[in-house]
Amino acid sequence: MSPVAVDGVAIDDRAIAAEMQLHPAPRMEEAWAEAARALVIRRLLLTEAARADIAADPPEADEGPEEATIRALLAARIAVPEPDESACRAHWEAHPDRWHSPVVYEAAHILFAAAPGDAAAQARAKQAAGETLAVLAAHPDRFAALARARSDCSSGAQGGMLGQQRRGDLVAEIETFVMALEPGQICPVPIATRYGYHVLRLDRRADGARLPYDAVAAAVRQDLMARGWQHATAAYLRALAGQARIEGVAL
Repeated sequence: MSPVAVDGVAIDDRAIAAEMQLHPAPRMEEAWAEAARALVIRRLLLTEAARADIAADPPEADEGPEEATIRALLAARIAVPEPDESACRAHWEAHPDRWHSPVVYEAAHILFAAAPGDAAAQARAKQAAGETLAVLAAHPDRFAALARARSDCSSGAQGGMLGQQRRGDLVAEIETFVMALEPGQICPVPIATRYGYHVLRLDRRADGARLPYDAVAAAVRQDLMARGWQHATAAYLRALAGQARIEGVAL
């Protein structure tokens, strides 16, 4: 890795290595580069705060003195105007999928547990789930009884009922089928997850609907303010980087 420095002052490789844990990446070189960039930006901000004699705010919870100094600098340098009503409405109109009521559903399952990596247990669980589906194909009304008799999940005592769930509450493999099934339908194939194999029935689903502007006006305004702050901060960092001599990493 090339030495990293800001205006001739090196950033220690050990500091970059320690920072890497906060920047996971598929390849070590990518994590190193992200960590180096983060430390260069930190150095630029702290140097500018010292030059401008910015007094640090009292540190907040889980915040150190340097973070408090950077926060004070950005508060002094970044000004984002309050968006007006027309800008907020235009932002709401431009992102119709952003402000929605959640998808809510009720489902039931029968779990045949199998530990990840245990091929024999996985095979037994898949076979048991398939056999249960064969019974349900002829007798769908027996779902609750079969859940009580066969499920390895505590929900079996309630006939497999999972209660009301929002999208994102259950594992992705289950929710993929929840969104594809019709209410009342039993999934025709066993569903594999890290817990084992599931027999799934969708009982009810209420798909999300777009929320009216008046109900989300405050959230729309906050989102616009956050986006404006991000753009302004990025521009400020580009300006600081343009005034410095940075070696070993590209911003």
